[in-house]
Amino acid sequence: MLAEALRLALRAIRRNALRSFLTVLGIVIGVAAVIAMVTIGRGTQARVTADLARLGTNVLFVLPGQLGPGRASVSARSFGDRDVQAIREQVGGIEAAAPVAQLPATVLWGGNSRVTTVTGTDDALFAVQDWQLEEGRFFTEGEIRSGRAVCILGTTVKEALFGALDPIGRTIRVKKVPCEVVGVLESKGQSSFGTDLDDTVVMPLRAFQRRLSGNTEIPRIYVAAREGVDTARVQAELERLLRERRGIGHGEEDDFAVRDMRELVRTVQMTSGALTAVLGFVAAVSLVVGGIGIMNIMLVSVTERTREIGIRLAIGALEGQVMAQFLVEAVVLSAVGGAIGVVFGLAVAWAVTEALSVPLRLDPAVLAGAFAFSAAIGILFGFLPARRAARLDPIEALRRE
Repeated sequence: MLAEALRLALRAIRRNALRSFLTVLGIVIGVAAVIAMVTIGRGTQARVTADLARLGTNVLFVLPGQLGPGRASVSARSFGDRDVQAIREQVGGIEAAAPVAQLPATVLWGGNSRVTTVTGTDDALFAVQDWQLEEGRFFTEGEIRSGRAVCILGTTVKEALFGALDPIGRTIRVKKVPCEVVGVLESKGQSSFGTDLDDTVVMPLRAFQRRLSGNTEIPRIYVAAREGVDTARVQAELERLLRERRGIGHGEEDDFAVRDMRELVRTVQMTSGALTAVLGFVAAVSLVVGGIGIMNIMLVSVTERTREIGIRLAIGALEGQVMAQFLVEAVVLSAVGGAIGVVFGLAVAWAVTEALSVPLRLDPAVLAGAFAFSAAIGILFGFLPARRAARLDPIEALRRE
């Protein structure tokens, strides 16, 4: 019986090809939207997570002030050299602690110039962020202590100023300060937020403070925990030490913040996962709309084919056979729409992820689920028209023109 119902359903679909295409269009769009949204969302989540991981998943950021309106952000004082030294000596389980100060500046060499970010720090920053050299060397201890004007370039700055030339040993100007190039960092590329991680110039902190910023403030400290050490424990020790050094009494609010990169990664993953789920749900609504479209068209089809149904019932067809014919027809329409939607959704997801330079994260469960849901839509919304066709009175049906 099922094979006969499938044969009749396919014949009816071919006979009304245009109407059948318009009927399944809602299912195609719904399935494609669900697959594209979820795949793009997961690819974006993977890209952001990978970008954050490049900064080091065992890294903690120490910042003056508290985030949010009405907090101590404006009045909080920056850190100093002694704070960095105290962290290195008194906080257990850390690999490195790097002071970080930054400002935008124009760098020049010959007739070439570029506006970039200049960072004042020491060699600990390269260990914290796992940054290797493409050529040249890191700073020497004497350069860090004396504040000699030397610098290490990111690849973007190197190419903008020198092109294919070797920059090692040449002198550039950072604002008005002559600075000898001693190294070039390996490329890290762009982050998912559009930031060029290679658009940077790194100088010894003391040279940065004396020649560029004009103060001894350290706005940020990056701390890397050793492999296998719980970052939550390191964070607790950092907070205890800084509260003591900054004279914060019991019950008083901190005038600094310690942010754990692992916690930030988890927060980003949860947020992007929730957003992907919401987008997938919104897209799934169009599947329901497509199902309603199938039901309406099938009801019209029952009306148009009343005489045909009456003849089948009059010559001995059972109600179950007539019902199966229309139900199978609705399921076939939904399944065909689902298959086309899967292909279309994958094509859209591939095109968008290529354009955004994010990884294509295909989930077989999502593909199978979207297709199965489209078939279920056919059963759900095809049931009413099928039951209506099966319950027609043969005599009344034959009287209709």
